[in-house]
Amino acid sequence: MIYELKKYTAHEGKYEALTARFVQTTLPIFQRVGIEVAHVWTSPEEPGVFYYVTRFASQEARAAAWAAFMADPEWKEAKARSEADGPLLASQSTTLLQTAAFLPPGARA
Repeated sequence: MIYELKKYTAHEGKYEALTARFVQTTLPIFQRVGIEVAHVWTSPEEPGVFYYVTRFASQEARAAAWAAFMADPEWKEAKARSEADGPLLASQSTTLLQTAAFLPPGARA
């Protein structure tokens, strides 16, 4: 399995719009193109930021799913519409993760 830890930081005053787009538009498109979101987090110490983890069967599946997402006409239209007054996302980061060989007892890979 390949996992990604994604961090999204909204532009000032755009967090609500960013999270609304993520929930209403991005997540359904992710599901359709094969991007599985395992969990989403926020931190009270980081206002305007959320994290999520994606999961893929292989590096090839990951590359194909992200290519399908970026080429998706619904995504392109929704992104353009939601950013008519400027970008919602100030920054993003991705950290690729693989299951370690030394999982604690009872942990799931």
